[in-house]
Amino acid sequence: MLLGGVLTFSYAPFGQWWLPFVVLPLWLTLVAKHGESAFKTGWWFGLGFFGAGISWVHVSIATFGGVPLVVSVFLMLVLCSYLALFPAVFSRILKQYFPIALWPLAAPGLWLASEWLRANLLTGFPWLSVGYSQTNSPLQSLFPLIGEIGVSALMLMFAALIASSVVLKTKQSIFSSLTVTLVLCVTVFIAKQYVWVMETGETRTAALVQGNIEQSIRWEPEQDRPIMEKYLALSEQAWGADIVIWPEAAIPRLEVLATGFLSDLDRSATSHNSALITGIVDVNLENDQAFNKLIALGLDTPTDNTSVYRYPSKNVFKKHHLLPIGEFVPFEALLRPLAPIFDLPMSSFSRGDYVQDNLMAKGILLAPAICFEIAFPSQILANIRPETDAIVTVSNDAWFGDSHGPHQHLQIARARAIEFGRPVLRATNTGLTAAYDHQGQILGRLAQFEDGVLQVEFPLVEGSTPYYRFGNAPMMLLGGLGISLALSMRFKKKF
Repeated sequence: MLLGGVLTFSYAPFGQWWLPFVVLPLWLTLVAKHGESAFKTGWWFGLGFFGAGISWVHVSIATFGGVPLVVSVFLMLVLCSYLALFPAVFSRILKQYFPIALWPLAAPGLWLASEWLRANLLTGFPWLSVGYSQTNSPLQSLFPLIGEIGVSALMLMFAALIASSVVLKTKQSIFSSLTVTLVLCVTVFIAKQYVWVMETGETRTAALVQGNIEQSIRWEPEQDRPIMEKYLALSEQAWGADIVIWPEAAIPRLEVLATGFLSDLDRSATSHNSALITGIVDVNLENDQAFNKLIALGLDTPTDNTSVYRYPSKNVFKKHHLLPIGEFVPFEALLRPLAPIFDLPMSSFSRGDYVQDNLMAKGILLAPAICFEIAFPSQILANIRPETDAIVTVSNDAWFGDSHGPHQHLQIARARAIEFGRPVLRATNTGLTAAYDHQGQILGRLAQFEDGVLQVEFPLVEGSTPYYRFGNAPMMLLGGLGISLALSMRFKKKF
């Protein structure tokens, strides 16, 4: 449990990327030496890992959930206990079906299968995948090749090699560890020399607006006009940028009720030769479906200033991956009456399509992601086109206060920039608002809990990374091949 908790320090904002190369081998060594309780060893590790790593969820439950502290702690225990099942099952299968000499072959594939299940079961929660800890390490150069998921698999292979060397203490196991380490270092060095995506020489400008609106007042009816006026005032210094970006649900009024404001905003953006993207929510009055949306106003193309906003907007993105409890409530009829946490404002959304058109803003094509959708690389991949210029992601991390959650969220967004070779523009309500170029280099960042405008210039690029072309398929195939080879060797040699 302590080892799992310590692993949290490898992620933002702490940034100790070397820790997994100590913690993961130690954990697997414990699994090997205490085989009769491999499941429990994995579960306690997972409980410590998720208990510390996503402790920021407690902030939203305790502050905005309207439940007593003891209930908040209980709900966190339930969530972390569930997430701990995935490393627990991984540990049990690895120990029961594979001799430790074959762990380096089997562990990466088993880990990928476990992480795939965690990212998909019950809508999925892929947070704290171990590869994210490497956005500032030398392994960063492998992200465009195999993605964060591939880096995670390599880390588990390395951890299994070290654990097997410690337990077996044979010359062969030690030699194998040294050989793989050398090969990995050479591969990282070569990958670092290669440029997958080239700059075209053209740049565009973006202004990311951070309103810093307190979560407790965001949906108060008497506050909607003051909030919109604040965003308008902040945007006075942003006009003239190619794209002005407001955060998730920056306009605290249903789109159907905000058409006058949006029409004025559309005209303002056009008159200043800008496009504007904002988060907003809406309800289809015919079927009561509600959507968390991004809409684009102002200029669609650099030369066309004749387009006029009309409801419902056609230049729109509807959030697909909804946040459990926050945006939809499973077993709604049962849970909603139990506590305020299950009856939060705006917690009955419908899903948008998995694949949608890019937003068009002054001729710039943007692949959108709202809130934690940025943590699902397969969804981002499905919505990036060869002609996509950048990824735009908006969020409202005010739910999580001054915790490490928003820092982890930003780290995930940065990983997407490196993987796909596209700039990432991220606008949030209270921070962290930031922008990265196509190599994951920081272009600018605003401080948390301050209102302001971040103005950046980002390059247009051409080309694509191998990860964009092939996605997770190669690593999943290699992981499956490793498991098959390990099983074959086990039965042939009767390990």
